[in-house]
Amino acid sequence: MRLLNTSCGEIRGRLHKSGVMHVLFLFLAIVLSCHGCPDRCVCSLQTVKCQNQDLDAIPHSIPANTKFLFVTGNNISNISVASFPTRLDQLTDLYLGGNGMEYVEEMVFDNLPNLLRLDLSNNRIQSFSERAFPDDNKLQLLNLSRSFHNHTYIDVVLNFLRSGSLLQLTALDLSSNDLVLLPDIFGSLSSLVSLSLQNSSIITIQNGTLKVPPLRDLDLRDNSLRDLPTTTLAELSLKPGLHIRLAGNPWRCDCFIDDMLMWLKNSTQVVDVQNLTCADPEALKQHQLLQVELSQLKCSSEMEGVLETSYVFLGLVLALIGVIFLLVLYLNRKGIKRWMYNIRDACRDHMEGYHYRYEINSDPRLANLSINSDV
Repeated sequence: MRLLNTSCGEIRGRLHKSGVMHVLFLFLAIVLSCHGCPDRCVCSLQTVKCQNQDLDAIPHSIPANTKFLFVTGNNISNISVASFPTRLDQLTDLYLGGNGMEYVEEMVFDNLPNLLRLDLSNNRIQSFSERAFPDDNKLQLLNLSRSFHNHTYIDVVLNFLRSGSLLQLTALDLSSNDLVLLPDIFGSLSSLVSLSLQNSSIITIQNGTLKVPPLRDLDLRDNSLRDLPTTTLAELSLKPGLHIRLAGNPWRCDCFIDDMLMWLKNSTQVVDVQNLTCADPEALKQHQLLQVELSQLKCSSEMEGVLETSYVFLGLVLALIGVIFLLVLYLNRKGIKRWMYNIRDACRDHMEGYHYRYEINSDPRLANLSINSDV
């Protein structure tokens, strides 16, 4: 019995020591992980979070082993090469959203050689250097949703995307920006697989802008598309593996959408085809496109009225041009008559000369007489 009690006591002592050592080990791990953590930031293992701290610059004392860095909800107006003065080889994910950022300067990401995912959403970008990334960058995902200051600065960022510096980019988010037209940036993004253009006020898709072989996911929801041109439908049909989202657009169900309707019924590319509804005319409002018959697609009376008005206006313009032409002729009738008389006299003299030469050539005697008279 005593031996049993002794053994139990030893066991309890060992367990107590083991628990203390475990707590000390955890405490030491926490201390080590927090070592070098920037002020007003929270560090945990390989993650650093500096969120909503009213920072005006990215902290410089980022631990070298950081893999995920969140600097969001601050007041950082620009980032430059000085923002990351030390090399962070392990950093793969960088989140800089909601900082009111306006300028992304050149070589800013040169010390982040393994950066794979970059979030610049919810900013006010006015300038984006084409040399922001090194030539050998590995960026795969770029989030630029709600990132542009206004429509006038969109071309600045689009020029950066056209620069050809993001050869490994596979996912691009340009949602919630006033693009109006689908940007022609795809020729330089040869690895792009996923593109989000949701809620970007796009009114049409220009021919040739979707010629990216690997593109597999295209989000065009909540834009201002009224129909898809035949050329665009043909281009989409050449990419059977492309998945498209088109819900939330104000589709006009009239005689101009018949090709698109046939394409929707025969294609499996539109993943949310069941959610596509007509916005007008009133008779088909909120009707699912797939349930609309071709016989129901008619040009609206407003369109017919516009065409009739256009034809009438064109006729009036042509009639006015004709009246002006006749008026000019009438006012210059004397000059025109004199000009015609002069042309007639000139033609008569010319023909008489030809006739005289013909008579001389046809009668040798007249030819000799002409020669003697010349002598």
